[in-house]
Amino acid sequence: MQKVLTNSQMRAADEYTISVLNISSEALMRRAGEAIAEEVEKAANERGAKNILVVCGTGNNGGDGYVCARKLLERGFTVKVYSADGRLSDDCAREAEKYCGGHTREISGDIIIDCLFGTGLSRDVTGQFAEIIGKINSSGAYVISADIPSGLCGDSGRILGCAVKANLTVAVAEFKAGHFFGEGIDLCGSIVKKDIGITCPADSYAQISDESDIKAYYPVRKRNSNKGTYGSANIIAGCPKYIGAAALAVEAALKSGCGYVKLTSCEEVKRALVAKFPQVIFLDDADLASDSIAIGMGSGVSEALYKKIENLLKNYTGTLIIDADGLNTISAFGINILINKRCRVILTPHPKEFSRLTGLALEEILSDPIKVAKEFAKKYGVILLLKGAASIITDGEKTVINTKGSTALSKGGSGDMLSGLMCGSVARGLKPFDGAVCAAYTLGITAEEISEQKTDYCATAKDILNNIHRAVLRLTR
Repeated sequence: MQKVLTNSQMRAADEYTISVLNISSEALMRRAGEAIAEEVEKAANERGAKNILVVCGTGNNGGDGYVCARKLLERGFTVKVYSADGRLSDDCAREAEKYCGGHTREISGDIIIDCLFGTGLSRDVTGQFAEIIGKINSSGAYVISADIPSGLCGDSGRILGCAVKANLTVAVAEFKAGHFFGEGIDLCGSIVKKDIGITCPADSYAQISDESDIKAYYPVRKRNSNKGTYGSANIIAGCPKYIGAAALAVEAALKSGCGYVKLTSCEEVKRALVAKFPQVIFLDDADLASDSIAIGMGSGVSEALYKKIENLLKNYTGTLIIDADGLNTISAFGINILINKRCRVILTPHPKEFSRLTGLALEEILSDPIKVAKEFAKKYGVILLLKGAASIITDGEKTVINTKGSTALSKGGSGDMLSGLMCGSVARGLKPFDGAVCAAYTLGITAEEISEQKTDYCATAKDILNNIHRAVLRLTR
């Protein structure tokens, strides 16, 4: 697992390292500048680049830039610094004084290093800084951003006025939330993390799963086992208008490794799918003996569905996954049914569905998605999977960010597959939180592989379903 910090958590880590561990801010700035220089040197050697421009702001990010420039000069590169106008922070002024190389008022070079702003930026970029960012973006150079592309919010990845588009971002100490949310996932380019000895004093950070973490969710199956060993998943989905949603959810559940998959739906859906899925058990009502139930995919918003969900919350004791029209139905008829429940609950909204659930404006959700997601999960005692280019999975205490996926998932049917795969993963024995993490990661790396084969344009939900086995092979070998 890799940590992902918010701005306030990064400030706390800096303060702890300086005040408790007695590592000076000067030492940390030197390490940060050296770490950035190492990555610049690699990029320059790969590209045969010699002319390097370091664009330095007036704060500590600028100070990192001056250290970086000095180190690159020592390594034989042709380096110039573009210094933004304004009063320098004490640390930045110290490093600017040590730099003895050339300066310029032109923004050009084979490689441009963006050291204008760090993660602490909280206002829109205007004036000279907006002009500098515009010139960096139009330069045609290979751009490397120090810590985060200047102009991005460190908590949300939202653009504050304007922002640098980087080819590579050197994350100093830890990953930041803004690397993965909002526009950050597109503007950061490749991201490499560099340890400079900053210690995080608490353990409540969001994390990103490594492949080794997910492999643990796919243990070797015992030969001495049977279908009952691997649990049962009940999909409650579909209506005459949305037969495909039920089909996608069922097929994903079938590929999860669980022992039984059951479909509860209307007659039109069952008739359409019975020949396609002879291994599925077709039901009229929910099976409360199932280990997990997923409800709402392609069901349509209705008071009847609301009563079904309410009944499950009161009487079911397994894990209930509520998705799509299930979420919209709760939004329409009352969210308070989530408060008193017997079962464990996973909700899987995208931001607009989450806006309807919470009554919060989309802007408020996207401005601090981790905080908003954690508060909601804790208030209602649920696991929340807030979908996005990077998805947040949280129970209010523990938080995992899934960064795997591609825009092949930005098409109809992706949520149905996720809920089906999650339902089956929990049924076969994973804890609900782990099942959500496992399903999101597995579907994400499947989409990445299919995008490589068929492009994001041409890949379909069916293509992804047909290749889940490739992802599972990768995770079990």
